[in-house]
Amino acid sequence: MNFLKNLDFKQVALWSTLAILGLLLVIQWTEDFKESSEMADHSIEANYPGFSSLPEPIKSPSMMEPSRVVSDFPSAPMMEKNSNHNSAQDSDLPQVIRTVEMPLFEDSMKSKADYNFIRVRTDVVDVVINPIGGDIERIDLLKYPNAKETPDIPFTLLENSNGRLYIAQSGLVGPSGPDASRDGRPHYVADSNQYFMADGDEQIEVSLRVSIDGVDYEKRFVFKRDSYLIDVEHVIHNRSDETWTGNLFAQIKRDNSEGPGAAGMGMQPFLGAAYWTEEKPYNKVDIDDFEEDSVKQKTKGGWLALVQHYFVGAWIPAPGQDYLYETRVSGGKNIISLTAGSTVVAPLESTTIKSQFYAGPKILEVLEKISPDLDLTIDFGWLWFIAKSLFWCLDFIHDYVQNWGWSIILLTCAIKLALFPLSAKSYTSMANMRRIQPEMTRLKDLYGDDRQKMSQEVMQLYRKEKVNPLGGCLPILVQMPIFISLYWALMESVELRQAEFMFWIVDLSQMDPYFILPIIMGASMIVQQRLNPAPADPMQAKVMQMMPIMFTFFFLFFPSGLVLYWVVNNLLSIVQQTVITKRIEAQAAA
Repeated sequence: MNFLKNLDFKQVALWSTLAILGLLLVIQWTEDFKESSEMADHSIEANYPGFSSLPEPIKSPSMMEPSRVVSDFPSAPMMEKNSNHNSAQDSDLPQVIRTVEMPLFEDSMKSKADYNFIRVRTDVVDVVINPIGGDIERIDLLKYPNAKETPDIPFTLLENSNGRLYIAQSGLVGPSGPDASRDGRPHYVADSNQYFMADGDEQIEVSLRVSIDGVDYEKRFVFKRDSYLIDVEHVIHNRSDETWTGNLFAQIKRDNSEGPGAAGMGMQPFLGAAYWTEEKPYNKVDIDDFEEDSVKQKTKGGWLALVQHYFVGAWIPAPGQDYLYETRVSGGKNIISLTAGSTVVAPLESTTIKSQFYAGPKILEVLEKISPDLDLTIDFGWLWFIAKSLFWCLDFIHDYVQNWGWSIILLTCAIKLALFPLSAKSYTSMANMRRIQPEMTRLKDLYGDDRQKMSQEVMQLYRKEKVNPLGGCLPILVQMPIFISLYWALMESVELRQAEFMFWIVDLSQMDPYFILPIIMGASMIVQQRLNPAPADPMQAKVMQMMPIMFTFFFLFFPSGLVLYWVVNNLLSIVQQTVITKRIEAQAAA
């Protein structure tokens, strides 16, 4: 009653009105943001004139002499030709020479319609290959909508446009390599410029060919059903009288545009390069640090990747060979590349250099099978060992309930059950603190002005009643590592992207659109505080009263799946704490 008498109802009404208006503004902003993101047409047909949405291949011109476009690719230095080598890997990896960058097609004199782009559509990807160099410059992920509200518009992972540059490039450099010339890169030709995977087809093979100086080059792409892994093979038929010497390179080029999946006011997902070495299985460089913290690392085997929220692009070369991994900035573009040791092809001989490119979702079990430690591109944070275990448990539960929201609830119950003995001791300690609260108040009235005497009497009371004043902190300390780990598990798991729960929660990876769960979470924190003894220090008591408000504000922008976990955890804690408190009070009354 005294609390109500001291309230200034005008201030309460004013702040309540401002809070409601702020909430409505945030809701409207999120709706406007969604609408603006849906207006542009990002389809392949709109961005690449001449492509048809029908599975009818359009024939390309026959084999022709190559045209050239200037580029910025690694080039191995000239090496002495050794006639004793038929096909071998040189132990000295080539040093990269930077050349002029190939311009975006929108900025060049020719339009995209003047280039005979090659389109490949499988059951899971829609790909555009540039015949200049045979680069992969667009990949749409057909099973992953760009937004929940636009299920027919797929998410674009790779792209070459005025708005964003993110492409995968590969080729042959070195003394004889067709990509090494400063005159530009080769212009490949295919039998068709549209390939569609029909029902019953298990794979599509796309062959690009060009002949230069008596050497036939074939760049072969193999796309498999239900797979985001593309086999990329460089076949060299040396019909000349001279030994051919060159080096495979593969790289990912990206501009500084913002990565998808910003996590509001929470921890941000990583955007940058990652690569494998024998000394350290997972190395990463932030996209903003490519020039300052440049990498130049030799290793045997491995992989390189461009990591972003939920998805990854990665080159995986043939294992067991030496490679030079490097990051650099060229023409304002960020590049992570690998260059292989030299391959030597004798006259009238042939060889094939194999590699793979993965462009798709960061699915744990898929990445584990492709290459050792590639699954580490799923950035579970510094508590990855806990986060990974939590995701395994979550995925196991989902196999049975088939709903990620209920999986989170059941996982929360399992965690609560596992921590029950520990939390029971803590809640017992808090219940005992609540029980001796009247005696604490009496001691404060008696010795409030004598701090030393007050401390002595309080410590004596604790020993007499066998109460641990720090015991109540234990649940929070135990919960924080689990909370942080689950945050990363929910944020990094592409399986939860656009996953529905029920009612208004249509995407567990996004914040609650109406902020209902955060408000429930804040209310549950207030109830928990009422069950706990009030701190003796008035300043500490005021801080504790502000905690639910602060947490509610921060949780407004957290993924709703994480807020769901915290709400369920709080509700279970309230039930557990209420039962223990009543039991302690009943024992004291007896």
